[in-house]
Amino acid sequence: MAALSITSPTTNISHTFRKLKDQGKVAFIPYITAGDPDLSTTAQALKMLDSCGSDLIELGVPYSDPIIDGPVIQASATRSLARGTNFNAIMSMLKEVVPQLSCPIVLFSYLNPILNHGVEKFMHNIMDVGVHGLVVPDAPFEVTKSLRIEAVKNKIELALLTTPTTPTDRMKDIVEASEGFVYLVSSVGVTGVRESVNEQVPTLLREIRKATSKPVAVGFGLSKPEHLKQVAEWGADGVIIGSAIVKVLGEAKSPKEGLKELETFIKSLKSALL
Repeated sequence: MAALSITSPTTNISHTFRKLKDQGKVAFIPYITAGDPDLSTTAQALKMLDSCGSDLIELGVPYSDPIIDGPVIQASATRSLARGTNFNAIMSMLKEVVPQLSCPIVLFSYLNPILNHGVEKFMHNIMDVGVHGLVVPDAPFEVTKSLRIEAVKNKIELALLTTPTTPTDRMKDIVEASEGFVYLVSSVGVTGVRESVNEQVPTLLREIRKATSKPVAVGFGLSKPEHLKQVAEWGADGVIIGSAIVKVLGEAKSPKEGLKELETFIKSLKSALL
């Protein structure tokens, strides 16, 4: 008897956002760190996030110097690396899991691991396991040119970041070059849980809208259902939530308990966008 063949999602990130826009919906984009608490739990978490209605999933590649991440994600990267998580192990896990998912995976990686791996080889490898998108938070815009060339060759959508302090001219260049979506960093500083969302976000969204019709996803500091609801009402096309999710999964008493708590939390977050 032939083995059941499961194919990976054929819709890329751009198609996902277009479909959601046609339905009047906002993309729900959770972030988790690969290998925290271990890669087996990461695989289960990816499948659970998908089944709970995630529209995209951001998967962080752990790095020893995560300069834009706050204490929660820094700690998760440290735990993951201490367990021996590496790029090849993450790729092997994704090769198994991605065909079972219905939503695209966006890899979140710092620049150094990509350069160490070799840009061409890195892009080919992530394409080969079914990754659709990439975010490189510490790559200066000028450096992204070589990344963009190889990303296009491998049908990887490289989403670029703009922040509250990005000058208007530079923001226009960034959004023009960004693929899949524009990543709007909602606040200055590192990632992490905040009590409220920066009230500058509606203004930032309007400025980006003047420069592009591409979808805009807002991240950094969103941690509660009411944050997601607020940002959606302000007109974002997607909401990204990381530290609050990483905390639930990484700091649970056991992986099993973490997955159970995470499922409850994800459902509460997702309900804010319905």
